[in-house]
Amino acid sequence: MTQTIAPRVRTLVLLLLAACGLLLTTAGPASAHAALTGSDPQQGVVVDKAPDQVALTFSEKVALSNDSLRVLDPKGKAVQQGKPFEVGGTTYGVKVHSGLPDGTYTVTYQVVSADSHPVAGAYTFSVGAPSTTSVSVSGETAGGGVVGWLYGFGRYMSYAGFIVLVGGAAFVLGCWQRGAGVKPMQRLVVGGWLTLTSATLLLLLLRGSYTGSGKVGDVFDLDLLGNVLQTKAGAALVSRLLLLAAAALFISVLFGAYDKREDEEKRDLTFGLAIGGTVVAAGLAASWAMAEHASVGLQAGIAMPVDVVHLLAVATWLGGLTALLVALYRSDAPIESAAVRRFSQVAFGSVVALVATGVYQSWRQLGSWSAFTGTRYGQLLLVKIGLVALLVGIAFISRRWTAQLADTVVRQNKRAPQKERVAASASGSGKSKGAGSKRAAQLARQQAAMDTARQKRTRDADPHRFGLRRSVLAEAGVAVVLLAVTTVLTQTEPGRTEEDAKAAKTASSSSSSSDASGTSGALTLDMSFDTGGTDGKGVVTVDFDPARVGGNEMHVYVQRPNGRAFDIPEVKVALTLEAKKIGPLTVTPDRIATGHWSASNVQIPMAGDWKVAVTVRTSDIDQTTVSKNAQIG
Repeated sequence: MTQTIAPRVRTLVLLLLAACGLLLTTAGPASAHAALTGSDPQQGVVVDKAPDQVALTFSEKVALSNDSLRVLDPKGKAVQQGKPFEVGGTTYGVKVHSGLPDGTYTVTYQVVSADSHPVAGAYTFSVGAPSTTSVSVSGETAGGGVVGWLYGFGRYMSYAGFIVLVGGAAFVLGCWQRGAGVKPMQRLVVGGWLTLTSATLLLLLLRGSYTGSGKVGDVFDLDLLGNVLQTKAGAALVSRLLLLAAAALFISVLFGAYDKREDEEKRDLTFGLAIGGTVVAAGLAASWAMAEHASVGLQAGIAMPVDVVHLLAVATWLGGLTALLVALYRSDAPIESAAVRRFSQVAFGSVVALVATGVYQSWRQLGSWSAFTGTRYGQLLLVKIGLVALLVGIAFISRRWTAQLADTVVRQNKRAPQKERVAASASGSGKSKGAGSKRAAQLARQQAAMDTARQKRTRDADPHRFGLRRSVLAEAGVAVVLLAVTTVLTQTEPGRTEEDAKAAKTASSSSSSSDASGTSGALTLDMSFDTGGTDGKGVVTVDFDPARVGGNEMHVYVQRPNGRAFDIPEVKVALTLEAKKIGPLTVTPDRIATGHWSASNVQIPMAGDWKVAVTVRTSDIDQTTVSKNAQIG
C-alpha cells in the first residue's frame, strides 16, 4: 500500500509546485501600496501658464531618489531641475525650467512606499494646448521583469523557510521530543533554516534593482547595496540574518546536547530552549512586520504585534503540519499517538489565534465590505479565507483519525531495540570463532533488517495511521497553495488604499471638469491633505464664484477619502498674489453644515495667478496647509 502512495505523493508535490509557480508568475509587477491621490498640475488638465514645479500627493509617505520624479517635454527631453523634495505631508515635488513652451508634458514617478514596495506610474498635462508626444506612459511599472519574478520567488521561499524552521522546531520541542534524534526531522528543520537564510540573502541582493532600474546587471552593484542597507527594508533583512545566526545556535543545541540528555534531564533544557526559541521566532516574524503592511497606515502600533502573532500562528500550524507529514512518511521511528494528539491541540490554538488576528488585519486593510469584491486585495483575501476554511475542514478529519490512532505499532517497535541488542551480542561473541561466527553475525543482521521491515509493514497497515497520513498530506497540499496566495497578497495594494485612490481620482476628475467649464464664471480647486494624525486624511474643495476681481462668494467643502462630509474643528484660507507681492489675505469662513464652510464678499483686488492656501486642523494638535495656484480675474 505504501509503495503506491509514494508516487502519488511525488505527483501531488509536483502539481502543487506548478500551481504555486503559476500564482507567482501571474502576479505580475508588485502593486503599488502607496497610491497617487493627487497632482498639481492635475492629470489631463490644460493650463494657461507653465508651472514652476510639479507636485504629486500619495496616500502614504514614500522614499525618493534623484530620479524619482521626472518631467518630459513632447520630444522626451527632461525639463525638471534639481532633486525631488518633500513639499509637506505626503506631497512631493520637483522644480521645472521656467518658460516651458506650449505642448503636452509627461510626468513619470518611481518611488518606494513606506511598506517597502516600489511604486511607479505616469500621466500627462498640457501647457497652452495639447500636442503630440513621443513619450509612452503605458510601460511605467515597478517591480516587474526577471528581477521582479526573482524577488517574488525569494519572498515565497523566505515565508516557506520561516514556517518550516519555526513550526518544525516547535513540533519537536513541544509535541515529539523523541523527534530530536530522528534524521529526517533534523534535515527538515535545518533545510528550513538554509532556505530562509538563502532567500534573505537573495532579497538583499535583489532589493536595489527591484526598487530601481529592474535590471539584472544591477543586482551586484555595491553602491545600490549600500543604499539598500540604509533603508527600512534593508535594515529588516539584515536584522533577519543576525537572528538566523542565533537560530543556528538554537538548532545545534536542539539536535545536539538536547537529544543526548535523558528524559528527566531534558526538563530544564526544554524550558530554556522554549523561551529562547520563542524570542528568536518572534524576532524573525518582526522583521516582516516592521517593514511591510503592518508598519504603516491605521493603528500601526497595534498592527505590528498583531502581525507577529499572526505569523507565529501560521508557522506553528503549517510548519508543525509539515513536520508531522515527515514523521508519518519518512521517519523509521514511529510517532506516538500522544504526540499527534498534542500537535492537534497546538494546531487548534494556532487556528484560533490565526482567525482572531486575521479578522483584525482584514478590517484594517479593507475598511469596507465593498472592498472584498471591488478590489484585487479583497478578492485575493476571499480566496485565502476559502483555503483556510478548507484547511480547517481537512484538519477536522485529521483530528478524527488521531482520536482512533492506536499505539499497538508503537509497542511492537519498542521491542525492536531488544532484537538489535541480541543481534549485536551474537555478532560480538562470534568474533572469536572464526569464519563460522562471521556467517552467524551476517545472518543476525539480515534477520534484524527483516524484522524492521516487517514491523514497518505492520505499522503502515494500521488503517487509522494510513487515514491520518492521507488527511495530513491533503492538508499540506492546501497549505502550499495557501502560502502562494498569501505571498501574492502581501505584494498587492490594500483595499483601503485602492478605494482611497479611486475616490481621489473621482474628485480630481470633478475638479478638472469644473476647471474646464471656467467660462461659467466659477472656479473649483480640489486639494488632498493629510494632517498626520489619526483620521487625518481627506480632500478640501474651495469654490470661488464668480472668480473675478471684486467681491466673490467662497465655499469650502471638506470630505473624507471615501467622499463623505468631514466635520473638522477649523478651516482657514489665505490668498497670495506672489507676482505683485500681495497677501497673504486671510479668510476665516463660517461653518454652515457638516463639512461645509462659507464666506461672502471675499475681495480679489486684481487679476493674476493667485496662490490659494488652505489650513486644515483635524484635532487640537494635528493640522496641515495645502495650496494650489489658480488664475482669478
